[in-house]
Amino acid sequence: MAVFTPVTLDDLRPWMAQFPLGKALAIKGIASGIENSNFFIQTEAGEFVLTIFENLSFEQLPFYLRLMRHLADRGVLVPAPIANAQGELVVALHGKPAAIVSKLEGASQMSPAPVHCAAVGDMLARMHLAGQDFTIRQPNLRALDWWHATTPKVLPFLSDANQHLLRSEIHYQDAFASTPIYHALPKGPIHADLFRNNVMFDGERLTGFFDFYFAGCDSWIFDVAVTVNDWCIDLASGELDLARVNAMLAAYHAVRPFTREESVAWQPMLRAAAFRFWLSRLYDYHLPRDAEMLTPHDPAHFERILRLRESRETPALPQNL
Repeated sequence: MAVFTPVTLDDLRPWMAQFPLGKALAIKGIASGIENSNFFIQTEAGEFVLTIFENLSFEQLPFYLRLMRHLADRGVLVPAPIANAQGELVVALHGKPAAIVSKLEGASQMSPAPVHCAAVGDMLARMHLAGQDFTIRQPNLRALDWWHATTPKVLPFLSDANQHLLRSEIHYQDAFASTPIYHALPKGPIHADLFRNNVMFDGERLTGFFDFYFAGCDSWIFDVAVTVNDWCIDLASGELDLARVNAMLAAYHAVRPFTREESVAWQPMLRAAAFRFWLSRLYDYHLPRDAEMLTPHDPAHFERILRLRESRETPALPQNL
């Protein structure tokens, strides 16, 4: 989250009249993240989050917002999108698509213990199962096709060693994506960006997942890998913390048992998850967009993680006896 499109309280007040939330009382930009313009807004009905979408179109957005509504209706803890008087979830603001969602309780847990990782694993499995009957299908827009399109744009900025790493990993992922194992992986809507700052806790109680705007249909095990690569590591080194890894995977497996194909795919998916975020951070770092309050993430963090996932055996997934 960042602010690419500034919005003042004077801008907000007339626009808010179409929503059943009363008058707009205050607005504050949210500095974290790098994709959309995000704001906390205070209205007569309470606190909400306003997002102006900088890359996603009016045609793409119903997938994300209706998915959130679908999950919320099935007991998954996610923000609820707010419709305007015409029943629309996406409405233009400053000529760009915008939406309002409910604000979750609590705060992000940036130093998670195994108990937090277990709660995330449990809810992630419930989210995957709840999304099985969601009828809108949209691919993961940051998957293999995007990797191929983006790699040539960042290669000129890289050292010889990192150029080699980038090319060799995308070749590896291409090869794995052509295998029967890959095509047999269970799939459905995934969050695809479930980092620590996209989950809220009140103490040890998980209060919700948010920021679904990288969601898409892809393999569930890739979503687990993205989550483990952030929640279950030492941030300084990228090394996996086995207590947190085991807590998350066991809690997930208790709700939706992992398949044999997922066990085979586990290390390739951990590599794919690291590669995806290394590549996107390289792009944002070397080819930044103008924005207020924007702080690009360091690409070297996921380079370290990718090298570790390539070079070391990873803990096995739990299996049914």
